[in-house]
Amino acid sequence: MRALLSIHDVMPESRPAISAVLTQLFVSIPGLKPQHITLLVVPGRQWCADDLAWLRRLAAAGHPLAGHGWDHRAQKSRSVFHHFHSVMLSRDAAEHLSRPSHELMALILRCHAWFAEHDLPLGPLYVPPAWAVGRLNRAEQQALPFALMETLSGVVRLADQCHQRLPLTGYEADSAIRTAFLSASNRLNVTLAKRAGNMLRVGLHPFDLQHRLAGCLISDLQQVTQFCDYSELLQSRAETPTVAA
Repeated sequence: MRALLSIHDVMPESRPAISAVLTQLFVSIPGLKPQHITLLVVPGRQWCADDLAWLRRLAAAGHPLAGHGWDHRAQKSRSVFHHFHSVMLSRDAAEHLSRPSHELMALILRCHAWFAEHDLPLGPLYVPPAWAVGRLNRAEQQALPFALMETLSGVVRLADQCHQRLPLTGYEADSAIRTAFLSASNRLNVTLAKRAGNMLRVGLHPFDLQHRLAGCLISDLQQVTQFCDYSELLQSRAETPTVAA
């Protein structure tokens, strides 16, 4: 089974947890290298010089960096969909939701520019917090400075708007309801990845190894025979044109 591995919510306040997760992953998964773990960076937090130096060291070690919103804080819910999304999945993290498209464009451009301003290499990937794209139509997505965008259902190649559907697992099981939902969803998606031969996307969060599915997380990763990089999807054949969500 092939897999894409990312760690969400890389920010100053999650730095100790991120460092601990990386250490545990390298101990538990033989053959795992920094280039196999994409770090999803939240630029609009309080990054001090020491935090930035830490992030540069991770990038220098080989970790691809990706944009992950701006401050990871959603506006107040303005729709039934946003409210439902918050309750079931995102809580207050889906900052793309309830924003008009011009604000989203500005947010993503600001995210992209931050990396160059701080001498940090930036890969092709942008991941909206909680995978919620919001009100970005096809033309607006094509105008973004990133080459790829990840959503709940897969990864969009922005230039030609082709969407590669890829199963996803998550392990942020910090409640009984989330544990039950994620456990069932993960089992289904691992099975789909094995049967179809698709890459499995494994999306980790800083405190997953302290939650109820920590053992399943390590077990799932130990079944991976090849870790891939998101940049490989730039050359992959995609399935269908996507529609903004």
